Amino acid sequence: MHYALAPRTFLFSHYFYTGLRIAFGIVGLAYATYAVADLKAAMAVAIGALCTSLMDMPSPLRHKFNEMLSGVVMCSLTALLVSLCSPVPWLLRTAIVLVSFLASMMVVYGKKAMPLQFVALFVMLLSSEDAATPLEALRESGLFFLGGAAYMAYAMVVVWLLRRRLKQQVLAEALYELAAYTSTKAGCYEIELPLPAQMEKLVRQQSVLAERQQASRDLILRGRQRPDEAILVQVHYAMFDLYELVLSTHTDYVLLRQHFAQGAGGHPVLPLLADLTGKAALDIESVAYAMTRDRASYAAMDYRPELDALDAALAALPRQEGKAAEAEALLRATSNKIRDAIAMVQRLHASTQALQGPLPIAPGADMTPFLTQQRYHIGILLDNLRWTSPTFRYALRVAMAISLGLVSSEWLPWKTHGYWTALTIAVVLKPSFSMTRQRRADRLVGTLIGCVLTAGILHFVHAPKLLFGFLFVATAAGPTFLYVKYRYTAIAASMQALLLIGLTVPHGASAIGERLLDTLVGTLIATFFSYVLPSWEYQNLPQLVNNVLEANRKYIDAAIELLLKRPDDFQYRIARKGFMDSLGMLSGALGRMLDEPAAKRRAPQELNRFTVQNYLLVAHMAALRLLLQRYAENLPRAEVDAALEGMFAELRATLNATPRPTEPAAGAQTVWIAEWPGWAPLQRRLRLLQQDAAEVALSRTAIDLAFGLKPQPAAGRAKKADAVR
Repeated sequence: MHYALAPRTFLFSHYFYTGLRIAFGIVGLAYATYAVADLKAAMAVAIGALCTSLMDMPSPLRHKFNEMLSGVVMCSLTALLVSLCSPVPWLLRTAIVLVSFLASMMVVYGKKAMPLQFVALFVMLLSSEDAATPLEALRESGLFFLGGAAYMAYAMVVVWLLRRRLKQQVLAEALYELAAYTSTKAGCYEIELPLPAQMEKLVRQQSVLAERQQASRDLILRGRQRPDEAILVQVHYAMFDLYELVLSTHTDYVLLRQHFAQGAGGHPVLPLLADLTGKAALDIESVAYAMTRDRASYAAMDYRPELDALDAALAALPRQEGKAAEAEALLRATSNKIRDAIAMVQRLHASTQALQGPLPIAPGADMTPFLTQQRYHIGILLDNLRWTSPTFRYALRVAMAISLGLVSSEWLPWKTHGYWTALTIAVVLKPSFSMTRQRRADRLVGTLIGCVLTAGILHFVHAPKLLFGFLFVATAAGPTFLYVKYRYTAIAASMQALLLIGLTVPHGASAIGERLLDTLVGTLIATFFSYVLPSWEYQNLPQLVNNVLEANRKYIDAAIELLLKRPDDFQYRIARKGFMDSLGMLSGALGRMLDEPAAKRRAPQELNRFTVQNYLLVAHMAALRLLLQRYAENLPRAEVDAALEGMFAELRATLNATPRPTEPAAGAQTVWIAEWPGWAPLQRRLRLLQQDAAEVALSRTAIDLAFGLKPQPAAGRAKKADAVR
């Protein structure tokens, strides 16, 4: 369950705060306008505020201002254009097609542009409902602009006043996802859970975690930090240090499961490791909970019983040789890493209480490479005005579907709210088939529940003040669940629309049935057009795979610099972030492809294997770095550097050429240094790293074959991937 859906944490999440802020802004502006003007003017202002509120997402203040201002200006101009065209049917239809197409082209700018696309379509459909004179069009668009601008000013002031609170909540969300990631790690030690499925789940959770960590970076590291935000910076960095340690705890789970299954030799060590890791996940979650409540966090988890039992189990292990000895060494190394992770969780608790020393971020340091950059260049849009562009084809689908939706509404027995059908199309029809499929189910179920609830409310409640109370709750619930559980947002949206009708139109109960039928018709049209000019995920996968390999090489180069030349880890962290971002994009595309028709799926097993193996490379690198730190005393630098150089040379050759059967890394042939205790774990880590690199190359070859690409050195793959697209 998402933390924002749990009763214990819901009221402290930024989703709930956002819903309340939006509800107070919209309802407050409507009431203020109604006090000095008529109901129609109040509704126009409220619509302007509602549309602008859809751009009110957690983001840096400058980004929020730019996004909301663009929404106000663009939607006001859309309202004016469509209203001016409304008296002339053919001109109105032309404007609708043009606006639908251009608004949908904006999704080329990414996720943040999708609310702007929907808002533009929403305003267009509302403005096309009734014919307006030029004076009325100017008046309505002016009121819309007033409502949008007023809400923008209100939201910017509130967010500025509560900016520290928002940073706390977004940081806490990243901690919750880190706890979920750690909990998934614990499942890798549980014999009853299939390891391949658990690793796939781990990679999926890694993508979610990376997204939340990026949101935390964007808010906490951007700009100059105030004195009261210093602890947030400290917690943020402690979270990333803990994340790297948890990431490095990846071991050869297969070997551990083979030699230390429950009851094997009388030593249930794997359940103990699972229990310790699970407790660490709960401990991290307690830090997140304290953060959302604006409190310091104190350690309350007792690890001693499991640690004592683990010590006893390790002490009782008999001396082994061969694979069994290797498994025992691996078990002891895993035990040490989990202990380190537990100690790091204690440090995370301490970082919430008071400053522990100088902040890890230098004053005036350039954090730009770690932050999301806002890029809305017109050239990006113009480059996608081509038939092969997925965005261009999506924009055509939307324009055709909405046009058909408006025409079909004229054939229905009722025409009171004809735009509802087209609005459903705008909500359901998304750039990818999987998103459309999910929205379709949520919209249908949510509308049905919302209509039933509203029918009950209107039947038993007649006092306007009570109805306004329900309207306020629906207005707050819509944005609260928009990015958490869209089905709840669909329920709230239906209740909001029907309650407004119930308040303004006497005996408007028939609107409930109309809402249901319009939603059904719109959903059917959206479903049909999801197959028109489609852009299936498999068409983009070769390029995404190539992007992962390129990011992989940059990450390996940065790791070489870090481990051999030992500068600061700034460039290493940048390269790791780029690698994880590219891996997350591939993982997301793979998940969406699995929701598409079976005939449109390509090499799902090979792609999943490729994704998991690349993730393991990152885990091995993190473990390698921590291993050298753990055994820094009396480290034989020349021999270790020689081993690392040989391994990295072999690694590059493996990833840049058509793979051969797995061979031992060149570094593994170096002279054994018996006096240094880190030599055995270093050799094992290098061997595992080389094996996983070979698996990456083999899975890449399998993907090439599945997509009809001839296996070849990496240099020629980009052109072939583009050809598939």
